[in-house]
Amino acid sequence: MNTLSVDQLKERVGQELGSSEPFEITQERIDLFADATEDHQWIHVDRERARGGPFGGTIAHGYLTLSLLPHLLAQAFRVEGIRMGINYGLNRLRFPSPVPAGSSVRGTFTLNDLKTVEGGVQALVGFEVRVDGATKPAAAGEAVFNYYL
Repeated sequence: MNTLSVDQLKERVGQELGSSEPFEITQERIDLFADATEDHQWIHVDRERARGGPFGGTIAHGYLTLSLLPHLLAQAFRVEGIRMGINYGLNRLRFPSPVPAGSSVRGTFTLNDLKTVEGGVQALVGFEVRVDGATKPAAAGEAVFNYYL
C-alpha cells in the first residue's frame, strides 16, 4: 500500500496510485447483499435459473462491486496527515462486465485530478475493478474524495 501526503498527491496527478489484493466474491456475500438491499433478482440469487441465463451462473450486483471500493482502495493507497476524508460522489460510473459468483476482483486506482477546496483538497480518483483474467472491467468510473487538512 502507498501512503501519501497531500503534497505527494499533488505530484501524482495522472499516475496510478496502486492496486488492491484479489478479493473473492462468494455466493454467500451476494445473497447477503441481496438481503440488505432487497434486490433478489434471479441472476443474483437463483443458482439453478442463473445456470441457464446469459452469464451461465449467478453474478454479483453492480452495486455490490461498487460497495467494495473503500476496502479495495484501502489496500492500494492511504492519504496521511489529514484531519478527515469523505466520499463526495462518483463520476461516470459504468458496469461493463459481470462478476460471476466465486470469482475474485481487484481494484486499480489512478489520480485523475486534485483540486483545492475549502479546508483541503478534492481528489478525483479513477478506478477499475476487474475480475481476475477478464478483458473488460466489471466496474469503472471516477470516485471523488474530499481530504480536509
